Amino acid sequence: MDHKQVATDVVNAVGKDNLVAAAHCATRLRLVLKDDAKVDQKALDNNGDVKGTFKTNGQYQIIIGPGDVNNVYDELIKQTGLKEVSTDDLKQIAAKNQKFNPVMAFIKLLSDIFVPIIPALVAGGLLMALDNVLTAKGLFGPQSVIQMWPALKGIEGMVNVMSAAPYVFLPILVGISGAKRFGANQFLGAFVGMMMTAPALADGGSWNIFGLTVHIQSYTSQVIPALAAVWMLSIFEKWLHKRLPAAVDFTFTPLISVLLTGFLTFIVVGPVMKDLSDLLTNGIVWLYDTLGFVGTGIFGALYSPIVLTGLHQSFPAIETQLVTAFKAGKGAGDFIFIVASMANVAQGAATTAVYFLTRNEKMKALSSSSAISALLGITEPAIFGVNLKLRFPFFCALVGSCVASTIAGLMHVVAASMGSAGFIGFLSVYAKSIPGYLLCEVISFVIAFLVTFFYGKAHDELVNPATAGADAADGASQAAEASAPVQHASAPADENAKNEVIASPVSGTAEDITAVNDEVFSQKMMGDGAAVVPNDGTIYAPVDGTITVAYATKHAYGLTSDDGAEVLIHVGLDTVNLKGEHFESFVEQGQKVKKGDRLGTIDLAAVKAAGYDTTVMVVVTNTTNYTQVKRVADGEISHGDDLIDVVSK
Repeated sequence: MDHKQVATDVVNAVGKDNLVAAAHCATRLRLVLKDDAKVDQKALDNNGDVKGTFKTNGQYQIIIGPGDVNNVYDELIKQTGLKEVSTDDLKQIAAKNQKFNPVMAFIKLLSDIFVPIIPALVAGGLLMALDNVLTAKGLFGPQSVIQMWPALKGIEGMVNVMSAAPYVFLPILVGISGAKRFGANQFLGAFVGMMMTAPALADGGSWNIFGLTVHIQSYTSQVIPALAAVWMLSIFEKWLHKRLPAAVDFTFTPLISVLLTGFLTFIVVGPVMKDLSDLLTNGIVWLYDTLGFVGTGIFGALYSPIVLTGLHQSFPAIETQLVTAFKAGKGAGDFIFIVASMANVAQGAATTAVYFLTRNEKMKALSSSSAISALLGITEPAIFGVNLKLRFPFFCALVGSCVASTIAGLMHVVAASMGSAGFIGFLSVYAKSIPGYLLCEVISFVIAFLVTFFYGKAHDELVNPATAGADAADGASQAAEASAPVQHASAPADENAKNEVIASPVSGTAEDITAVNDEVFSQKMMGDGAAVVPNDGTIYAPVDGTITVAYATKHAYGLTSDDGAEVLIHVGLDTVNLKGEHFESFVEQGQKVKKGDRLGTIDLAAVKAAGYDTTVMVVVTNTTNYTQVKRVADGEISHGDDLIDVVSK
């Protein structure tokens, strides 16, 4: 990489006079700009040495990669004359430079907490759908399936128990995910969720606490009370970690944190938040009952634009309340899911129309794959990769979504559980509503497809510009890059690379890298890999090889294995801000290491107390050199255990 040229390209793209401040971490340039709209995004997207860009917390971040980003940063400082600042200083500058939006901050918080637990909710939702199929009358005749075949009753009973689990014990899932987001111990977060769903609470009654009568109530299926409780836990835990001596911290911090959280939850916070939660759910149901099909039609027209803002990430928190209320016989069901399904299918239909309209092979390939994804409930590739690139398909899809959602409202189509919001979403719909649901999905598809197709036919230049050989191909290429889950440029594949296994550098809990709360890693911009939530603070070499990067901040290491894999070990999120505090390193750049050699240590308790996520990311940065980079471990893992398999081309 020509570091000077890359720095020049970055400065030209963002604008020298547009730069306020710049810093860097182990993988990316972190810039504060006067106006993000002035960035030449196309130039950065087309730069082979830039692996991706994104905006977060007032920073415009450009992913360069370990071993190169520091050199590019040095050149950027020389060319701009900016003063070097730390990432911590940059964070403060960015905070001053942007207006705080409490609504968007809260939505991002909900997204960070709920996205990791959605797989459990979807699995439970689909099991509920299966239970509906087995027990609903009128679906296959006047009798239900288990009435026609009594031998299936035992299976239905088992499915019913499994389907209810993630919803009944939702506070435990929220406790685990919320604790991770707030920087508390995840097992204590689970503890808080467990005490809120303890069977003894279901009996009701009251406690007498020094003359104060505390009414006993269960918090099963509750979201807002659990969020409030785990947030309190994080406050107490961090405060105690900072003040208790190490000798007693391990024992008394968990005890006192849980005790204080429990008392406040059961006496004050829980009842208040439960009332607020019920009020929110009842208000949404009232709005649905009052506006009816008019409301669902408006919602259908607005759903896809809402996706663009990210506001839809807050919907699962509301939907879980609607689903649990419906199961208790107190609500109308999940109508948000129905509207989302109509919108997703409409976007998929519009993308399908583009497939038949375009003569550009790259756009045709992209539209075919992203259309299928959208019809199954994942619309980001279709929306961002195709429909918004051409603009008119996105808006044509809104027509189909609006009409279909209106009809669904007229027919009172509702979901009994969460699931995949697309054509297969009928599995989550209340049995009697399935025919209506499928009819509305077909209407959404047909209208969106026809409006897009005929508009595109009448305005062929929008789909197939005269410069199709250049501009259209370039547009399709950019669209593919925008929707691809992995964005990175790499050197040509090493012909000598061999298949190999990369070990875990730490002991802890292995998880998918997409669960990491950082876009660079979760979207695999640096490459594919795995993550480990550590329970021990020692970092070991995962391969035999050479240390290529050893940062002064001691929070990241780069290694090239003897077989050619380029491995980045990134310890914690934003831990570069600690400037090496609580870290110790035993290696230096250029040093040869063997698998299992100690690279460094991290004081996990101190880093958590400082408010940082300690998750360790293990990324194969030359992923494009391999046909497969696959995580092979899940759950508890010890350092040295197999973590990632790589298969060379």
